[in-house]
Amino acid sequence: MTNETQVTRPNTGTWQPDVLGAEYEQLTIPLGPDPDGEGTVEATLVRHLAETDDTATSVVLYLHGFTDYFFHRHVAEHMAARGHRFYALDLRKCGRSRRPGQTAHYVSDLALYDTELNRALEIVRKETGLPVLVMAHSTGGLVAPLWLDRLHRAEGVAAQEITGLVLNSPWFDLHGPSYYRTIGTTLINGLGKLRSRTKLPTGEVSTYGSSLHHTAAGEWDYNLDWKPLTGFPIHFGWLRAIRQGHARLQRGLDVGVPTLVLRSKMTRFMREYGPAADVSDVVLDVRQIQRWAGCLGDRTSIVPVEGARHDVFLSSPPVRAQAFGELDSWLDWLAAFRTESR
Repeated sequence: MTNETQVTRPNTGTWQPDVLGAEYEQLTIPLGPDPDGEGTVEATLVRHLAETDDTATSVVLYLHGFTDYFFHRHVAEHMAARGHRFYALDLRKCGRSRRPGQTAHYVSDLALYDTELNRALEIVRKETGLPVLVMAHSTGGLVAPLWLDRLHRAEGVAAQEITGLVLNSPWFDLHGPSYYRTIGTTLINGLGKLRSRTKLPTGEVSTYGSSLHHTAAGEWDYNLDWKPLTGFPIHFGWLRAIRQGHARLQRGLDVGVPTLVLRSKMTRFMREYGPAADVSDVVLDVRQIQRWAGCLGDRTSIVPVEGARHDVFLSSPPVRAQAFGELDSWLDWLAAFRTESR
């Protein structure tokens, strides 16, 4: 569980205390004027301070999903225990980085995130000098492969010492009836251009939030202003960017490194919370994750985790222990693979 209190807005360019406590610090990354016209935008890099930092052999750069931000202290601590330094990025208009008057998580093009991702990577490499493992969840699991593909085609991820990619329930397609992905996508593209800030009439569904947050049925304590139970509204301009990202991924990427994809074994779409929400993905269709994972390029391992939630690392204790076990096994394989490939 996490227990957060607000801190004052940090000074740009210096590490400051973070809401997660004494072992965490945050750094504001200024990004300049928002291409989408919502003032000045910033991203926030969070680092975990661990006693093992001096002996670490690798570093993690973690990326959150939609209606999300980094609060996963248990993930940082697990990776630190394995000898990894840990950094996480709250993207522009998300979590720690959202400023008054900005539309939560809104971008008109996922490639805009390259600015903060490239800057975060530069900071992480400069501070640690270690090879980098990228971890990403849900929408971040779409953003990260697209970024790595562009990076790899431009200069090669090896030049940036990126060694692997871990995707936790990545968003690879739009779920629902097939016409959502055909006629529906044509409509999304049109409205995304003409009425970009119009909200989708989806209604409020708190199924997933209720399964997580301690005030409902869940185990976790996090900032409901940054991760509301019913999620943030979805805007047509943002969804257009997502569909363009899906199309690019489905044509085939080359992320340049081996990838581990963790997902739940089962999807259950529910408008109200019930016990099934605790043991299944209630956000994405896991069959689509399975279908499109082969589009990442390089070596891809896909592991269904029985009883996992949408965020497999927020599953019940026995299930997340299994997920961490799968992650550890793959990381051991990756280390051996890299040694053999030299």
